Amino acid sequence: MRLTAMYLGAVLGPGVLVLPALATGEAGPASILAWVLLLALSVPVAMSFAELGTRHPGGHGVAGFVGRAFGPRAQRTVAWWFAAVGVPVGVLGGALVGGQYAAHAVGGHPLVWGTSVLVAAFAANHAGLRVSATAQVLLVGLLVALVAVAIAVRAPHVTADDFRPFAPHGWLAVGTAATVLFFAFAGWEAASHLSGGFPDLKRATRRTLAVVAVLYLGLAVTTVAVPGDVPLAVLLERAFGPSARVVTAVAAVLLSFGALNTYLAGAVQLGTAMGLKRSLCVQAGWCAVLLVATAAWEVELTTLMGVTATTLAAVTAAGMAAAVKLLPRKAPPAVALAFTLVVLGFSGWWLLVPAAVSALAWSAAPAGRSAASPGPPC
Repeated sequence: MRLTAMYLGAVLGPGVLVLPALATGEAGPASILAWVLLLALSVPVAMSFAELGTRHPGGHGVAGFVGRAFGPRAQRTVAWWFAAVGVPVGVLGGALVGGQYAAHAVGGHPLVWGTSVLVAAFAANHAGLRVSATAQVLLVGLLVALVAVAIAVRAPHVTADDFRPFAPHGWLAVGTAATVLFFAFAGWEAASHLSGGFPDLKRATRRTLAVVAVLYLGLAVTTVAVPGDVPLAVLLERAFGPSARVVTAVAAVLLSFGALNTYLAGAVQLGTAMGLKRSLCVQAGWCAVLLVATAAWEVELTTLMGVTATTLAAVTAAGMAAAVKLLPRKAPPAVALAFTLVVLGFSGWWLLVPAAVSALAWSAAPAGRSAASPGPPC
């Protein structure tokens, strides 16, 4: 149950607050097809990572799988992608998203809210993986209940008229919507680093897929005709009435904390497995530097999200490539790899980030040496 909660926390991130509206804006009601497509393609990604984690357990996660398949330099590259870019930039972006919506709901400064969520996630991980996972069970349970109630209240009012016209922007817009929604389906690569700390990885993966499918399809159907940029907040308002602002703030904080908690746990496990001392302290220091730089230079949230999404998509692609080589069943990871490469093709200039990190990682150690650290010195 705890690993399932960690998985859910990674996949159900703060993007759920805004992504349904963005997808609907791109493709109209036909965006539901994008949700279905991504859910279908999440199955081979998730189950391939679960199969790899079962066969090769340990804190190395995706980096370890890639190392087994393609050697130490490839392992070091993926480790840097994940722990030196994807996690610190991603948790900062996720904290700020949650902070913005919490501040909008109940007041206060978004940076203060975001920093508070960030500190809470580091504190939970400092207390240990088991404590962190136990907290995750409670928080994810509350979050799932809030979203389920919001969907249940809205569902009886959905009519066929809400889906007319079905594809106002053409059928190709479904592909654009899928690219937007990809952010809501990341997270499997983060939890793969926890495979050594929990048993029954496959069962936890199947449970997570089932819960995510129900919640995401419920949101896709019930938010099609909901106005505004944050349809989940509107659903919560309709479900909880006058207390909706507080409920929205709670949902934003829970969504942020869940994602941050799992990604930090994965990065710490990876750092420890690769011999990095005080891995959590390194992540805390690096995140603090990024937080100060973001505030000082007023870095836009879209920049943080673009860097994170592209880097984690690269990690997923590398993991699926390793799965094609290491697993007896080649077809599922091959399909997932092809789809992830298509998503990367839409990333544009953000691809320069993992490319630059790759150059640093490959030049940092001879090919015959094992990677000693998952990231550059802070």
